Amino acid sequence: MEIGLAISQYGRFASLESLQRVARESESLGFTSLWVGDRLLTPLAPKDPYPGGGGKIPPAQETFLDPIAVLSVAAANTTTVRLGASALNACWYPPALLARSLATVDHLSGGRLCVGLGLGWSSDEYAAVGVPWRARAARLEAALDVLDAIWTTDPVSYEDEHWRIVPSHIWPKPARRPPLYLAGFVPAALRRIGRRADGWLTATLPVPKLTAMWDVVRHSAEEADRDPDALRIVLRANPLVTETPAAPESVPHEGTVSQIVDYLGSAVEAGVHEIILDLQHTARDDRHLLDLAEEFLGALK
Repeated sequence: MEIGLAISQYGRFASLESLQRVARESESLGFTSLWVGDRLLTPLAPKDPYPGGGGKIPPAQETFLDPIAVLSVAAANTTTVRLGASALNACWYPPALLARSLATVDHLSGGRLCVGLGLGWSSDEYAAVGVPWRARAARLEAALDVLDAIWTTDPVSYEDEHWRIVPSHIWPKPARRPPLYLAGFVPAALRRIGRRADGWLTATLPVPKLTAMWDVVRHSAEEADRDPDALRIVLRANPLVTETPAAPESVPHEGTVSQIVDYLGSAVEAGVHEIILDLQHTARDDRHLLDLAEEFLGALK
């Protein structure tokens, strides 16, 4: 089991100083990976409820740094940790530009990139970038084809109803094809993970639900003649850490370090390969975030 940390990116942590400090010190502490998320805007009257927290977007996310820029700074301030996205909203970006941006991060970091993609949940964000909300799953499938073509072939050519790449050289290539993780919870998304991805980006679901969804991923991999044992579960936890025990029904979204660690331990026993801790909602400042991170790391190892 590996333990990663969500790097400084939003709210009070959206600064160069915080990003540099947390990147350097978390690597020194022994975290194996650093991760970014992707948020564009916070509508005053959203069309779609936020998936968690009673449907309301956390106020801290009103300030949210660009994920590619954050990964680039993290790459420049670390030497060994893997750098990942949990998750980029794939359909917002023309895939040729996304391929170049991600390959650049991989190139500048010495081959440490892990690509995490999802479809997002906000139709307001899709409207803001001029991308249709409808048929977004098909658009993701096509984007995955473009990424694979650009990263693994030379010269590159591609054409469908969305994009046309004339035979071209597109460099740099990643040091190796980056591990690709996909987010999603509905059956179609889980089957896509089994068919196309190296792993599943998930959240702190009840363990029985987690294992039932993972069974769908594994079955889809088997149907596609892929080895299900080669796939990974990467679980992101965004806890509010309390000093006194929370009600059992609030865990793992809220609770003491011990309560949250107990849940994460049960998730690992159920098959989770990597945990991402996002402490930006609960930490007061950089020092508090790093102290909490060290406490979790010591309890989980």
